Amino acid sequence: MYEVMEEDSYEFRDVDLPDLPDGHCFPNQVEYNNQPDSLFFNDGVRSVDFILVYEDEDTKPFDKKFTCKRRKYFEGCLMKMGLELEATPSVHNDNLMYVKVHVPWEVQRTYAEVLHIKIPIEVNDHVDRSPIWDLFDWITKHFKPNEKLIKKEVDHYTAPYQKHHHECFLKMDKERFFTPSMRSRMANFIMCRAPYEIRGNVKKFGITKLLNTGVYKAAYPPHDSRFNVKSTVESCPNERYLLYKEWAHPKNFYKTQPLDLIRKYYGEKIGIYFAWLGFYTKMLAFASVVGLACFFYGYHIQENSTWSKEVCDPDIGGKIVMCPQCDLCNYWILNSTCDTSKTLTIFDHFGTLVFAVFMAVWVTVFLEFWKRYQSQLEFEWDTVEFLEQQEPSRPEYDAACVYDTINPVTGVQEKVPFTFCGRCFRISIGIGTVLFWIVLILASIVAIIIYRLAVFFSLSIKLKNPGNFTTLEPLKEYVTPQMATSVTAGLINFVVIMILNTLYERVAIWITDFELPRTRTDYENSLTLKMFLFQFVNYYSSCFYIAFVKGKIVGHPGQPVYILGKYRNEECDPGGCLIELTTQLAIIMGGKAIWNNIQEVLLPWVKNLIFRYCTRVTPKKVEPPRWEQDFELQPFTKLGLFYEYLEMVIQFGFVTLFVASFPLAPFLALVNNIIEIRVDAWKMTTQFRRILPEKARDIGAWQPILQWIAILAVATNAMIIAFTSDIIPRLVYYWSFSVEEGYGNHSMSGFINSSLSYFNTDDFSKATVTDAVERPPNITICRYRDFRFPPGHPRQYQYNMHYWHVIAAKMAFIIVVEHVAYLTKFILASVIPDISHTTREHLKRERYLTQAIIHEVRLNLVSKRLKPVKDDLSSHMARNDNDNDELELSEY
Repeated sequence: MYEVMEEDSYEFRDVDLPDLPDGHCFPNQVEYNNQPDSLFFNDGVRSVDFILVYEDEDTKPFDKKFTCKRRKYFEGCLMKMGLELEATPSVHNDNLMYVKVHVPWEVQRTYAEVLHIKIPIEVNDHVDRSPIWDLFDWITKHFKPNEKLIKKEVDHYTAPYQKHHHECFLKMDKERFFTPSMRSRMANFIMCRAPYEIRGNVKKFGITKLLNTGVYKAAYPPHDSRFNVKSTVESCPNERYLLYKEWAHPKNFYKTQPLDLIRKYYGEKIGIYFAWLGFYTKMLAFASVVGLACFFYGYHIQENSTWSKEVCDPDIGGKIVMCPQCDLCNYWILNSTCDTSKTLTIFDHFGTLVFAVFMAVWVTVFLEFWKRYQSQLEFEWDTVEFLEQQEPSRPEYDAACVYDTINPVTGVQEKVPFTFCGRCFRISIGIGTVLFWIVLILASIVAIIIYRLAVFFSLSIKLKNPGNFTTLEPLKEYVTPQMATSVTAGLINFVVIMILNTLYERVAIWITDFELPRTRTDYENSLTLKMFLFQFVNYYSSCFYIAFVKGKIVGHPGQPVYILGKYRNEECDPGGCLIELTTQLAIIMGGKAIWNNIQEVLLPWVKNLIFRYCTRVTPKKVEPPRWEQDFELQPFTKLGLFYEYLEMVIQFGFVTLFVASFPLAPFLALVNNIIEIRVDAWKMTTQFRRILPEKARDIGAWQPILQWIAILAVATNAMIIAFTSDIIPRLVYYWSFSVEEGYGNHSMSGFINSSLSYFNTDDFSKATVTDAVERPPNITICRYRDFRFPPGHPRQYQYNMHYWHVIAAKMAFIIVVEHVAYLTKFILASVIPDISHTTREHLKRERYLTQAIIHEVRLNLVSKRLKPVKDDLSSHMARNDNDNDELELSEY
């Protein structure tokens, strides 16, 4: 039985480890050779493929014997499994020891086959470039990294490595046959499966547990050089230096990314993230141009807009008295919202409708062309056949396997960690916990709604008294109860989002660990789904409330709707809810982008300064070796890349789900992403230890999440235009009611008067408007935003025919727009193939060459084996012929 047990379930001093493996020898301890740029053992031949760091046991308390024995047992197992180790004391801290790990050639060959690492078999000499592409490259050469420094790699056809087919692959030196990132993967794979304790029938293994329990302080592959200085070793490729100089440096913000070098140095998983982020940013450029055009068009027409003119006109808006919006609010004049009305015109005009339709097409084109680009990267980066069956299971999963079952695919008996009922129980616990936290988020949103109602109620009273806000006298014109409530509620909502994110992160990790997924990909996909469901509700719920709930169920001045029987339901800003939705989006998007960038830049830098100050305890003026400099950097956590994806996908949701209310969202996202690419590159290259290279063929669970957001975005934008914006009521008035109002031809004149209903102030009850509300003299009628019959009508205060016309137009608009958008998405998805014709031909060529070369090698091998048999048979037949001849002669 293999099991990972928690360390605090027993006392360290009461446990005895078994004897060390047979033939065990301790790692050879050597002194530092004063070669800071060297990445070799002291013999200058064996390369350093991984680094282990531990604290000298002489400085530890009573448990040092147990820790020392556990570490020595682990290192002995590593050496027995074929790795070579060499220990070196720290230069700046006498308490630290660095264990250099080397993967020998035969071990490389063995684990390359286990990990299905692909090796070149033949140069790809297929030329499919046209002169047009050459012209395009000449034009864009100034936007590419320096090709003299980062040379384009030769493209190869590849095949999974097999030891007995070693002759199939291109002839290369042993040092270059497997790249440093490949050797790091092999070393990590071995260390994750090497035992460090065997107690009875319980076997505990894996470097992860040793790191968590403090046996080792760190485990990481070394950087190949300093980021800002070339290595003095001639054979060093200086890939880190090149990445910083041509990619991570802020001056390169306008250049494309060297994706092949990123993939080679950090692995396919990091490479595919930056490829996706770069592609997304390029596509945002097109959306930004259209969004800016929509914004400037709205800015241009704000002074000439008919409805904003009517609001600001002293003879129209200046004579319309509006009803109070809360029980203690005053009557107000319509033209007091003149500035808000002009601002709203920038975002709420007919061009917004065109932009929303464009974004529905844009998001489909983006996702479809990303699939094509991703398939091209899969071929170029040798991840086409990276299947789940090829991915090794997680050590935590292997350690918990105690039950026997039959694999339905292979029919082979194998071990699993739990039964079917146990799996259902774990999944149920996970689903229940996620739902609980989602309900918690919704409760926080309800609390913020109550806050908005209470603050609006309070400010409406205090702003009536000029003495309460003497210090705000210059801003009193702008500090309205609605605006103050929206801004403060948006800020509070942002703070609540950040706090809940921190708490839920721990919960989501615990749930996923409890579910115990089999592979690393399964683990990340499960965690991704949980985190995104939470983040979706956390970030977007307030926006959904403002867009589709606020101001929709408020009744009318005589019969308002109350929440909890106390708070009158919140109405929209006098300019409409769209301007509040725009404010909320600007606060969350802007605040999130600023906070994340500050956190990503300052936090690692400050941590490194503090850690470097704490670890350098000796004042030796000696430049430390490469691995010791790397130890002073921050570790890149296993969820580091997950948060980068999450940040961008949440942004993608803001750009697509609510873009009809904020056309500047794509442009702000574009600016943020240009900064984000360089910040992430700078952070990974300069502030973090080298990331352990991992395989990945795509962006994983984020792909279906993006597709679901794209589908939902069509519905949300259509509903924003229909129910939050005034576009549909304006169109209905223009085509159906403007002529009836006596304005001759179709016109928007009179729309404001048509969109406001009448209310008799004598119909107010004491419960809705108290005596504290001052009613202007000689005012018997006030107006409110709705389509209802006037007082005195047989159906007074009920919905009129205009209302039903608008509702019918809104529903028809949603149905038509959604069907047209979804049909367009379906057509585009069908027309744009996921794999280009060129990539498909390359894949066929690679499969053919792989089969042909391996078949030829097998034939040669069979021929070599049959040749001795054939020679023996020939000699035997020759001897028989000689014997027959001799027999014939003797008879003669």
